[in-house]
Amino acid sequence: MNYGNIVGTIDAAQIAMITFIGFFIALVFWLRREDRREGYPLEDAMTGIPDSEGGPLSTAAPKTFILPFGKGKVSFPNGSRDPFEIKAKRRENFGGAPYSPIGNVFEAGVGPGSYAERAKWPDIDAHGNPRIVPMGAVPEISVASASTDPRGLPVYGADGLKAGVVTDLWVDRAEHMVRYLAVDTGSRTVLAPMPMAVVRRNAVIINAINAADFANAPFPANPGEITRYEEERTVAYFGTGYLYANEDRLEPLV
Repeated sequence: MNYGNIVGTIDAAQIAMITFIGFFIALVFWLRREDRREGYPLEDAMTGIPDSEGGPLSTAAPKTFILPFGKGKVSFPNGSRDPFEIKAKRRENFGGAPYSPIGNVFEAGVGPGSYAERAKWPDIDAHGNPRIVPMGAVPEISVASASTDPRGLPVYGADGLKAGVVTDLWVDRAEHMVRYLAVDTGSRTVLAPMPMAVVRRNAVIINAINAADFANAPFPANPGEITRYEEERTVAYFGTGYLYANEDRLEPLV
């Protein structure tokens, strides 16, 4: 006969199971709220109109982050959405349809040329110094004797034409590696991402863009440092060329 003795019908394993299930439900609830701090509310795929924020499961409580080295504070979510207009149009009228650039492909901001609105200050190291600077600003960093020093070598683009000459190397003082090549195009000096370059004994090949496109590549406003936003734009500019530099890159091979 059941006398309703609660303690007598519950053992330690059952308590542990109930506690685990409760904790797991709370964890899922917390994670689903935390992953909505940026990029929400979502936008309608066709119209671009922001969707509703949803209920308590879809709305995170504001949290304030203190940025290092006196960069202030930032809170998310903060209810603001920075307007960002891409210079492209849909190929077809359905959600998820690909976009085609309008006008200058290097300014479209789509595909491999996409970029984020990052901070307008340089990435910094543990000591508060700009991480990425010209090699001359960091005497303790130099090119390994067994490697080819690209300074002074000509740079050739995707079309095989000469784009300029490497004049300097921009290095990451925190990780001791080359991040950008400074290329003198004759009219101005630009930065080219090192991962997109192939350094040979007598030349540097950067087949991301054509030679004529180098002259319009971004360059830091401050000649001694590069901001996170400028890094984003520089990589996006050269990344654009991998798809849009030449017509034969636009469509699949089969």
